[in-house]
Amino acid sequence: MTPDAARPHVAVLGLGAMGLPMASRLAGAFTITGYDPLPASREKAEQTGIRCAASATGAVADAGIVLLAVRDAAQVESVLFGEHGVAAALAPGAVVLMTSTVGLDAVASWTARLTEQGVALVDAPLSGGPVRAGDGDLLIVVGAEPRALDTARPVLERLASTLTVVGTKAGDGQAMKTVNQLLCGVHIAAAAEALALADALGLDRRQTLAALEAGAASSFMLSNRGPRMLEGYDDDVAVLSRLDIFVKDLGIVGNASRAAGLAAPVAAAAEQLFLLGQVQGLGTADDSAVIKVIAPRRRTTEEDTDGPQTPR
Repeated sequence: MTPDAARPHVAVLGLGAMGLPMASRLAGAFTITGYDPLPASREKAEQTGIRCAASATGAVADAGIVLLAVRDAAQVESVLFGEHGVAAALAPGAVVLMTSTVGLDAVASWTARLTEQGVALVDAPLSGGPVRAGDGDLLIVVGAEPRALDTARPVLERLASTLTVVGTKAGDGQAMKTVNQLLCGVHIAAAAEALALADALGLDRRQTLAALEAGAASSFMLSNRGPRMLEGYDDDVAVLSRLDIFVKDLGIVGNASRAAGLAAPVAAAAEQLFLLGQVQGLGTADDSAVIKVIAPRRRTTEEDTDGPQTPR
């Protein structure tokens, strides 16, 4: 089976928790070739109908758009410019669509090296998780020069329900995502503290969550992570976003803040909670498990009542 010349050819490099559902979503409108260094990931992708190449360079052959769904800046560097990097195999006019949150430090260098080969970098970090990726319901912020954005736009619009162009150069997307992750990390940490405090004061946990959601203290992260924080004490919850992702992302926030000469004390405090969680073995757990850093055990194992319990 070879790529269909009648449809744009997109290579998806990285077929993990986000890459595979994105590839599946794009397969409805584009010719997709995937690659992941893990044989199990390639096999899983093949089982879902994604054609996989035996190498990254094989996946990008004849691809006009190369979507990177990798974990961090080191992996971007390796995929593009490492020993088996794909940058040298890209044809002039191709676009690299970087969907990962990797920070600002190396973006200018990657852009310059790709430009020498006539290849553009579209900086498009995303939010939303695997389910929303498969549904085309992601939030994507983009920094890219207009011509490259025009090339990548059909792919971005297939993946996103909210697509916001925040600047005309690669790096602008990372800057915006850094600001976004500051708030997300702080909101998750604050939700964990609030629910742990409610339990320590003897309040009904679910009633507390419902009351907070109905008032001025509500936030997306409280509503999204709060139920999982409560369930996680009794059962293993699905890992929708790993805790160590926020170790990475709040580290990016700290680096960006220091480089800008700006104090970010609240973000720094949240980062410490996630770092403690990683040290305690929760790095691969759902990020809602950060509540266990604050309160390793619930105050009581009794069933929640219809009203407040008496504090001890």
